Amino acid sequence: MTKRLFVKGNEAVAMGALEAGCRYYFGYPITPQSDVPEYIARHLPALGGQFIQAESEIASINMLLGAAACGARAMTSSSSPGISLKQEGISYMAGSECPGLIVNVCRSGPGLGGIDASQADYFQAVKGGGHGGYHIIVLAPDSVQEMYDLAMLAFDLSDRYRIPAMLLADAVIGQMKEGLVAHKYVPPADLAEKTWALTEKCNSGKRKVVKSLRLGDGEMEAHNNNLHARYAEMAQREVRYEGLHLDDAELVLTAFGSCARIAKTALRLAREQGMKVGMLRPVTLFPFPAAPLREHCATARKVLCFELNNGQMVDDVRLALPDKEVAFYGRAPGAGSLPTPEEFLAQIRTHYEA
Repeated sequence: MTKRLFVKGNEAVAMGALEAGCRYYFGYPITPQSDVPEYIARHLPALGGQFIQAESEIASINMLLGAAACGARAMTSSSSPGISLKQEGISYMAGSECPGLIVNVCRSGPGLGGIDASQADYFQAVKGGGHGGYHIIVLAPDSVQEMYDLAMLAFDLSDRYRIPAMLLADAVIGQMKEGLVAHKYVPPADLAEKTWALTEKCNSGKRKVVKSLRLGDGEMEAHNNNLHARYAEMAQREVRYEGLHLDDAELVLTAFGSCARIAKTALRLAREQGMKVGMLRPVTLFPFPAAPLREHCATARKVLCFELNNGQMVDDVRLALPDKEVAFYGRAPGAGSLPTPEEFLAQIRTHYEA
């Protein structure tokens, strides 16, 4: 019988990161993600790693930049307003081609907001919350198991493409407890040695420099073109999604993270009532699964997007499906309660019968 652990999502992402070889953590406590640094503070020193509670979120992201530039697997975590404070550092990491893991367990906003579950950080995560027109890898877990598994994948993708990676979760996924199968990390065979990193090997051969400033004629343009070519490569190779009942679907649902869990129950209820409804759940929010969405929605009459916000991912759904009717239903963050499967089912019935 497979052994299962009963753990929080916040603990699971910390466990996955440590199993993947993360040995440096820099962060600052903020609800609802404080379980992440608490877990790592207890367990990282025994692995020979370094845990630092920085004086601020700004300090912690720049510590992450420094560790990443030296080739280490390192991470930070926070919640929405804390992630906002990290944006300049994330931009510098993207510009310096430094991999690293950033975990955002979202709360409501704008501003200080509250600790209610929210998916209103989608724009900030997938559109590049800092300056410079960059992107980062964004993964959206919908379970405690995926908090563990996607932490490992995030490190691998981040190292492979030399782009920061973010796990975008929320208070529901971070604070809930579920069964977790903890498995050993197996590094991909195609991960190259970090010959670019600022290690002791710098003393032999050519001088190594990790920087985002490029002042030579044409250097910055070439650098930006190189980064965007990498984003295009990721869109071809690294898109991940979950599909349910898509073969005969007349109405296709889209949702991510905790909202997708509610939508899955509503989907099951709709199928039991004879409605031909399917669902495509993006796991990678960047790169967004636009091509799979077009493929699986080709014969559907309509698409219905569910989110815990006033409408953000739906913009990317509409961009992917310019010739398809795309409806939206969301709940504003901070409402004090989550939508129910029955609430979603009522929306499904309305749009299915229209």
